[in-house]
Amino acid sequence: MTELRVIDSIEATVDAVLDRIPGDIVLGIPLAIGKPNPFVNALYRRIKANPSRRLTIITALSLERPVGKSDLERHFLEPLVERVFADYPDLAYVKDLRGAGLPPNIEVREFFMKTGDYLGNAEAQRNFISTNYTFVARDMLVQGMNVLAQAVAEQRDGGQWRLSVSSNPDVAFEVVEKYAAAGLPLLKVGVVNHKMPFMPNGAEVAPEFFDLVCTDAAGTHQLFGPPNGRVSHADYAIGLHASSLVADGGTLQIGIGSLGDAIAQALIVRDRHGSEYRRILESLCPDGPAGRELGRFDRGLYGCSEMFVNGFLKLIEAGIIRREVFADTTLQQLINSGAIADETVTPQTLAALLEAGRIHSPLRQVDVDFLIRFGIFKPGVTLDGDYLRLDGVPLPNDLRGASQFDAVCKILLGTRLAGGITMTGGFFLGPNDFYERLRTMPAHELAKVDMTRIDFINQLYGRTPGDSELKRAQRVKARFMNTTMMVTLLGAAASDGLESGQVVSGVGGQYNFVAMAHALPDARSILMLRATHAHKDGVKSSILWNYGHTTIPRHLRDIVVTEYGVADLRGQSDAEVVKRLIAIADSRFQPGLISEAKAHGKLDADYELPARYRENLPEALEARLHPWAEAKLLPAFPFGTDLTADELRMVGALKKMQHAAQHPVELVTLAVKSLIEGKEAPQAYLERLGLADAHSFRDMFIRKLFAGNL
Repeated sequence: MTELRVIDSIEATVDAVLDRIPGDIVLGIPLAIGKPNPFVNALYRRIKANPSRRLTIITALSLERPVGKSDLERHFLEPLVERVFADYPDLAYVKDLRGAGLPPNIEVREFFMKTGDYLGNAEAQRNFISTNYTFVARDMLVQGMNVLAQAVAEQRDGGQWRLSVSSNPDVAFEVVEKYAAAGLPLLKVGVVNHKMPFMPNGAEVAPEFFDLVCTDAAGTHQLFGPPNGRVSHADYAIGLHASSLVADGGTLQIGIGSLGDAIAQALIVRDRHGSEYRRILESLCPDGPAGRELGRFDRGLYGCSEMFVNGFLKLIEAGIIRREVFADTTLQQLINSGAIADETVTPQTLAALLEAGRIHSPLRQVDVDFLIRFGIFKPGVTLDGDYLRLDGVPLPNDLRGASQFDAVCKILLGTRLAGGITMTGGFFLGPNDFYERLRTMPAHELAKVDMTRIDFINQLYGRTPGDSELKRAQRVKARFMNTTMMVTLLGAAASDGLESGQVVSGVGGQYNFVAMAHALPDARSILMLRATHAHKDGVKSSILWNYGHTTIPRHLRDIVVTEYGVADLRGQSDAEVVKRLIAIADSRFQPGLISEAKAHGKLDADYELPARYRENLPEALEARLHPWAEAKLLPAFPFGTDLTADELRMVGALKKMQHAAQHPVELVTLAVKSLIEGKEAPQAYLERLGLADAHSFRDMFIRKLFAGNL
């Protein structure tokens, strides 16, 4: 085993890597915020300047500070980006990949792209690796990776130095295991970032896990913190429908963005404002799906998601994500069955474990260790021959005799089960206040969050025979919620790419979660999408007859949710699937969908859509939800925003202009309206956008258009 070397310079760390790897470097770095950007940039610059060396980067989700596509957007974004993203260093390879291109001796291969950012980028499209998240460690080995680099958090308690891979234990441990098993060399580099929250449990590692640890202050920088997005009425409708499918005492997965925030806020409304919640759902869908869940979360939920996002944090703070799971199959099964009533330790806890054969009488050392680990016995209990001892008091090691059992319970039992986890994640990403909350969260609260391997989260089978049973015991009543772009009338979903072959994002863990929902007896897969999407040719339906790309095949169809309702497709015939999906489609496209289905023999020729589904229109949805937005139950930014009130007002106008620019008729209408009304924007807004001294016809026109849309 190579001895750990601690280096206090980014450049010296690069020197060490170049010295130890004399040939081509194949660098693996985590997705999202786990990348050690300053180190990656230094290595990239060094190899870019030396054509005799080659560098291949294997990664995903390379994040970049927002850059406007027009002068107007750039002017608006500059102060916002400086305020929100501060000293976050963009990745040099991202800048080159989006600009003039990478040098001939450097290649970047990603398995998940920032959504839509690389459409039309030939180099990025050619080098994309299509794979499930759970196969990334395997595929890094296939790619010949020989350096693994990761940003880490550190804590120094007295003389003890501790490291955490924090946001991204997702593939690091599995990669190291696979390389060790194959007998392949792997240089492991950790770069300390003091802004990275220190996550305990599965994310904590000994410094010796790495070969090189860089402690240079230049490795510390602001984490990438995307501001919360506005939650639209369509988002809320989807979130409300989805929230009614979540069972109390169950398991939850959600994603990032406005839909994730919508689901989280809907769950909070359901828990705290039950009467209003039911009225909102009644207004959206009087004949909702059978088995809708409308009650409070008396037992709470367990969060199990590849991405730990801000919505989960808000659900933790609201007391909804609070169902604890334990890393022992028998203990978890006894809790599930009610044999152990709750997390409070009682004599029944000990009796149930004994009856189930999890512990023995007399107790063995492994039994005592187990009981102490999970808080059933007090710390300090020891096994001494035929006796159990605590603070020198001996008790016969016999749980079968009534008097001995009572004595053990009276003296040795703890008060509450220990080691419970309420949130399991593979990586995290969120706004700046999300990171700050993790940095300052009390230790006892943070201990209930376990950042761990993606192969544990995204699938049921595991490294040991017992892993699968443990996961099944923990993930009861699971609801795995994922977004998709398009769904066909036969139930297939396209979530990651276009039929042209262009990659929009990546499969990530979606396929695994869908498959897991079918493998667990009481789980459901919930695919969510907006019923329509903007297109250069106008508004298009997101539910369509067929599509030339599939992420989730039709045989795994389960539940689909749009803003217009819930389609439960599991076990249904093709004809019934078609009917249920048309019922939640936008009504402007329903006649065409019905005609297509009839033409292909999937609907009877005389089929007519029931009248109650013919009002699926944006205006009707707005009318139903507007009162609840006014009542502050469905706010545009339920969890706050980094944007000021003025910036929000400006964004609204800019978005209207951007949308109109893609629709000529609408643009003309807005222009005429702006010129007739003759409004002027506040001077501060004009200065922010570089329009204060507009003289050209173009700038004057944009200035008027902007003012008219405020």
